[in-house]
Amino acid sequence: MSTLPNATPIVQIPSGLSPFQDKLYRHLIAWKRAHGITEPGTLLKTNKAGEVIAYRYDAMLPKRFADAQGWPHLSPPIVEKLREHRKLNAFRLHNHFYHMASSQAANLNLFLPLLINQNAAAVLRVLRPDFASLATDVLDHGYCVEYWGGNLATHGGKLKNASPLHDKTGRTGTDADIAIAYRNHGGEICLWLVEHKLTEQEFTACGGAKSKGRTDHHDCTGSLTDILAAKDCCYYHDVNKYAYWDITEANREVFAGPPPGPGCPFKGGLNQLWRNLLLALALERQGAPFTHVSFAVVRHPDNTALDASLKAFTALIGGHPSFSSFTSRQVIEAAEIIGDPELNAWAQWYRELYAI
Repeated sequence: MSTLPNATPIVQIPSGLSPFQDKLYRHLIAWKRAHGITEPGTLLKTNKAGEVIAYRYDAMLPKRFADAQGWPHLSPPIVEKLREHRKLNAFRLHNHFYHMASSQAANLNLFLPLLINQNAAAVLRVLRPDFASLATDVLDHGYCVEYWGGNLATHGGKLKNASPLHDKTGRTGTDADIAIAYRNHGGEICLWLVEHKLTEQEFTACGGAKSKGRTDHHDCTGSLTDILAAKDCCYYHDVNKYAYWDITEANREVFAGPPPGPGCPFKGGLNQLWRNLLLALALERQGAPFTHVSFAVVRHPDNTALDASLKAFTALIGGHPSFSSFTSRQVIEAAEIIGDPELNAWAQWYRELYAI
């Protein structure tokens, strides 16, 4: 656990936080202040009257960092590597990237220090036993941030058509927080898609189920089998022409376990897990360069709010080996056993920042 000094009284913190969120927010604010950043950040919101209201929050970084593309909440050794990566892969920084509890920033802090270290394979093999070596000749030195299946390719048409799920636009679509390319012990090139969660209390639910464009025809009350028999009842399939249900149908044996309840099993928090697994299944079916593609979720060890959805999804896919989950503490502990001074310094820094 961190040895940071106690935070000064905090008043500019959101209401309605869970006990875990409240504790980590206060810790992150203390870390921010201990590193000389005492000003709160500003969040602009438009109210029902159309007025833009500025809310000041201590857990946010001041606007000057966004203006200058400064990243004081990232591990210093990865900053320039990330800037170079963005020249090849112009991924979008999330709206809340400059929040101390940014899951996108936490993901970068967890994986990039490993991936630029010579002992990356030894660490990741603890979590992924078939990980023989990092495939540095694939993607960008073996990794790609916010990977949706076509980040590093040249596209002559719409992003939507280049996406395996046909759901990609400039601002939306299914992607993994990071994709890691590696060779297994048989020399095959594999891809590992990882979704990171820090303080989120649930995975992203289905937006189509709440779309204003829905008609009576778009009915989410049927079972998985019912929807596969009449896929146009799904708004995303019928109107947006997303490939979710086509890929599900092509991999029906994966989704053979018990559903979490009546109606579409992917209407709530299982939706994001489903879409990311579909991305993995679609990429594997495409073949070269990847022979095997898998998907994993990594979360903060104290964030147990996600457990129910993870358990339900694992049951729905019958424990299929293409999906797994672990905690950031497991990643840190895997790095610490290597005995590399650089990894040890990073592990200590990460533990202190995120109260691991």
